[in-house]
Amino acid sequence: MAEILSDDEISENAPAEWQQDGDEIVRVYEFEEYLDGVAFVTEVAEIADEEFHHPEIQVRFDEVEVRLTSHEAGGVTDQDIEMAGRFDDVR
Repeated sequence: MAEILSDDEISENAPAEWQQDGDEIVRVYEFEEYLDGVAFVTEVAEIADEEFHHPEIQVRFDEVEVRLTSHEAGGVTDQDIEMAGRFDDVR
């Protein structure tokens, strides 16, 4: 099982736009059009399914909120940090 990162490790290693919220890291991506956000979610979902590490995703009209945590470990792990970077690469 992966080890949970400390708050300092999360702060040091999470991509710039990601913020810690309890035992998750969170980012809100903004879009001009609703369907642009939906297309982004589709790409993120493909990565998540490939890695079998699924985020919580909330789609709103002009933004998409993505939350990552490693449920089996009980907090944020290196895998969450890696996934956050991969999701940012999609954007």
